[in-house]
Amino acid sequence: MLASNKHPLAKFIELAGIRIEEAGSGKLKVTIGVVNHSEADLGDVAFKIKLTTTAAKAEDAPIAEFDGKVSKLGPLEMKDMSTTVPLKLRLYELPDWQFLRAQYEITSAPPNQ
Repeated sequence: MLASNKHPLAKFIELAGIRIEEAGSGKLKVTIGVVNHSEADLGDVAFKIKLTTTAAKAEDAPIAEFDGKVSKLGPLEMKDMSTTVPLKLRLYELPDWQFLRAQYEITSAPPNQ
C-alpha cells in the first residue's frame, strides 16, 4: 500500500496489513500497521485513508474513509494505528483481508516547515 501523494515522507512510510473487526452495530474498527523505513525519527504522522477492495474501480466508492494518526514514529519502527468508522455493511459482507487495500495520503506538514 503506497501513498498517493508526493509528500516528502511518502518514500519512507508503508502501511502494512489491515485488520478489521466489528465494533458494534454499524461500526468497523480498522487497525493498520505503519512502518517507518528510515533511520530518522518522524514524530507524529497523520493520514487520510480510503479503504477499498482489490477489485474496486476508480469510480467506486470506498468501503470507508477516515483520518488516522500515529504518534512518535521512531527510526525503523512499526506501530499500529486504529480507528472506528461508520459502516453501512455488516462485517461478513466485506471481502477477506487479502482483498482489502488502503489508499492513503500523508496530511502532516512536511519536515522542517
